Amino acid sequence: MKTKTILAGVMLAVAATTAQAGGILTNTNQSIDFLRNPARDAAIGLDGVYFNPAGVAFLPQGFHLGFNWQYAHQTRTITSTNPDLALGRKNNGDTKIFEGVADAPFIPSLQAAWNKNNWSLQFNFSVPGGGGACEYSDGLGSFESTVGSIARQLQPLGAQGYDMDGYMQGRQYYFGFQFGSAYKLNDNLAVYGGLRILYGTATYRAKISNIMVKLANDQYVDFGSFLEGAATTVDAGLDQVNGGIAQYQAANMPVPEALTQQKATLEGTKGSLNALQKYSEGVNLLCNQSSVGIAPILGVDYRIGKFNFAAKYEFKTEIHMKNESTVNKASEIAAVNKFRDGEEVNEDQPAQLAVGAMWSPLDVVRVNAGWHHYFDKDATWYNNSQNLLDHDTNEFLLGAEWDVNNRVTISLGGQITRYGLTDAYMNDMSFVVNSYSLGFGTNFKASEHVTLKAGYFQTNYTNYDRVSQQDPLISDRFTRTNYVLGLGCEMTF
Repeated sequence: MKTKTILAGVMLAVAATTAQAGGILTNTNQSIDFLRNPARDAAIGLDGVYFNPAGVAFLPQGFHLGFNWQYAHQTRTITSTNPDLALGRKNNGDTKIFEGVADAPFIPSLQAAWNKNNWSLQFNFSVPGGGGACEYSDGLGSFESTVGSIARQLQPLGAQGYDMDGYMQGRQYYFGFQFGSAYKLNDNLAVYGGLRILYGTATYRAKISNIMVKLANDQYVDFGSFLEGAATTVDAGLDQVNGGIAQYQAANMPVPEALTQQKATLEGTKGSLNALQKYSEGVNLLCNQSSVGIAPILGVDYRIGKFNFAAKYEFKTEIHMKNESTVNKASEIAAVNKFRDGEEVNEDQPAQLAVGAMWSPLDVVRVNAGWHHYFDKDATWYNNSQNLLDHDTNEFLLGAEWDVNNRVTISLGGQITRYGLTDAYMNDMSFVVNSYSLGFGTNFKASEHVTLKAGYFQTNYTNYDRVSQQDPLISDRFTRTNYVLGLGCEMTF
């Protein structure tokens, strides 16, 4: 029964999170320095605990502590076109815009390093995945169009259209705790080894309510009442057909094929109505997920003259999210089974290779460049959706900063992100689109031991258009917006 795809649409809000920058499942906006110049892969700074941990060994000796606070606002917009949407009471034609709003008012991160002689002991707390909640106040086109499809299928029983209220919200956080140590082999070369523990927690809520059916007289009745009336009509039709069949059988005459076919059609309709009955009161769903994963991290930093080069490799983090859900019974719809109570769902965070370079043409000017490669296709995601991607994700970064004087530093940078998207991978419940980002900001040295930071980061997304291969009249356009504002404080003791 197609109606079960309502559940699929509701629960597949799995990617309704506020990932800001990075790969499909990875956030890289882990410091205010990143917001004002995202090319941090070879920069020497305290936020290198995340971006360039080997380079932190070249900071002055002592204890370094940094706090970062970020506010992020994101929208996700899907423009869906489907002939069945035209049957909706609130819709003006077959095209409707569904917008999800994601606010993350508090995205924290913390970096700490203690440098002594050639050693640097480091700790980082961050949110390298998820980071907030995304809310679709009108639900999504994937399941509203299914309600429209049901209304169209019920037209022979008097249905002329539908009305409904949809809602969904996804909240997802991946908290990262990174421990590691860097060692200076000499004045120019340092290496790093560490581990990140990733704790994931997520909650998905969805509600479909007030399902109504439009009748020929332009009146709307609730779905349950319509089903009862339709079932009565179908039962009456079956009684009449069975009576006719009985008359032929009593007369030892062959039953006309048309009568047999009519009975099969009515029995199929009755079965469909019985299957729909469970949704007559709407749908209320809740699923909580949690899991823990761990992965090693390696890094190297080499400086020579006015140049600094660095690389970092984060191994894949295997994540198996455990469900606590109101979905208890198995369904033939795989998306529903993903959220079945007790199910373990693969949500690996892909391995990442980051390479960077920094050039200081002047003592007060630094130019940065970087490249990120996310090994998406080597990860394991639910239903092996990673195999639907055309290629891994790549990011290209460039930026610069200038020490205006002994107290003030200003910076500017950009990032280009390219995913391996395909029509098969994209859907309105879980999507990303290619983008370019710009960030700028400043550091202010309030004292010898305290530096204040501020940054702004904006991502500009392209549109992705997908047309159904089964029906060219069905299509979707995907796009997003994203704005991040951050403040931070760094202290040295």
